[in-house]
Amino acid sequence: MAMARSSSRINFRDAPNQRRRGWGSRLLHLLLGVLTLWLIGLLAFIAVIPGQASKIDGESKTDAIIVLTGGGDRLAEGFRLIDRGLSKRLLISGVAPGVALPQLIDRLGDQRDTVPSAEELACCVTLGYEAGNTVGNADESAEWLRSNGAKSVRLVTANYHMLRSLLEFRRKVPDIAVVPNPVFPSEVRDPHWFVKPRTLLLLINEYHKYLVALGRSLPEMVQRGTSGWSLAWPGKG
Repeated sequence: MAMARSSSRINFRDAPNQRRRGWGSRLLHLLLGVLTLWLIGLLAFIAVIPGQASKIDGESKTDAIIVLTGGGDRLAEGFRLIDRGLSKRLLISGVAPGVALPQLIDRLGDQRDTVPSAEELACCVTLGYEAGNTVGNADESAEWLRSNGAKSVRLVTANYHMLRSLLEFRRKVPDIAVVPNPVFPSEVRDPHWFVKPRTLLLLINEYHKYLVALGRSLPEMVQRGTSGWSLAWPGKG
């Protein structure tokens, strides 16, 4: 009888261990869930980055062109657009203090043939020195666009940076039509980018910045009844 009573006792010393194991299991499941959501979001972000085969409006004229600094390909594309007559005004946003237009042109290398005439540079190209990041680009550009009475703008930046740039621009200038005009740096043209640590880290970093920008813009988008992904890229929402 004593043995029966002994075997039916609850071992209270095991209860804290069981609780700790229970909390540990819950924490592990939570971390795995967060990691899964992060990975799904990253893959979705990469999927909507415009590729070279994307349908890009390369013909519509706009009141202005804005080039966000960050690579010679962007400036060369802005000059090509001016040469094609798609706009008569160009703002280069985010130029480092003390850097003049001839210095920017010198960095074009083998793309110097895209540079417009001296007359066009003097009349049509403006350097913006007030922006240190994408939010600053949008602020600087919004002020310049409104001061010039622009109703439409063609935005030139790298394809992986375009999603966040559109988000910031459409938040700052919702009344101005923005035509995305991405360029494709050599690192993202590589079909095997996903095994290149440098390119992968570049996209992961941009993904995190996009999430921050999306979180900042979310209240306004909810108020307007607009989806964050539909804002990201036309036709890929």
